[in-house]
Amino acid sequence: MRQNDTIRLREESAGGNAAKTVDPASLVRALGQRSIVLVGIMGCGKSTVGKRLAQRLGLEFVDADTEIERAANMSVAEIFAEHGEPYFRSGEERVIARLLREGPQVLATGGGAFMSAATRSEIEERGLSIWLKVDIDTVMARVRRRSTRPLLQNPDPEATMRKLMAVRDPVYAKAALTVVSKDVPHDAVVDQIVLTLGDHLLGNGGTAAAQTSIS
Repeated sequence: MRQNDTIRLREESAGGNAAKTVDPASLVRALGQRSIVLVGIMGCGKSTVGKRLAQRLGLEFVDADTEIERAANMSVAEIFAEHGEPYFRSGEERVIARLLREGPQVLATGGGAFMSAATRSEIEERGLSIWLKVDIDTVMARVRRRSTRPLLQNPDPEATMRKLMAVRDPVYAKAALTVVSKDVPHDAVVDQIVLTLGDHLLGNGGTAAAQTSIS
């Protein structure tokens, strides 16, 4: 789909399905130089969804973890193993601050990035944050497919994940927007993000949507 095409979305309403239209070019103009910043727990789909969202809007996609690895010439797992989490978080703050000065773009952040007050402040100033909120079952089904998650290298990764979500979810909730997603096709999540952005940036439907849920 080209950037100037109109995206037709279906939104559930009290009276049934209501067709809505969102013009990607209008979204990008309203965004200005800000970046769309995807936040959320590991495995919520930030990178996969982010790539598709960027393509939909005609923006560049940037993955913060990839940029950190490039800067350090090491994988995230190697940085954790050799230098520890505080060292990684410090570098993460610097890299994200630099990336936010290069917008507009779609920026996927690591699961712990939004826990930093400094990073949240940078995002608030130069970006528009969207929390991709998922449930524990969906997250665990996804993270089990990868064995490189440093924080889950222990005998009970699900218990660790539950603890992480209990601590982090209230902080993720500070994001400007929330999209609640279950295990659905990634394009469906992108549709909901575009719809939510339309409500927030363009006032589609007359009110800004603080949270959008799909099933």
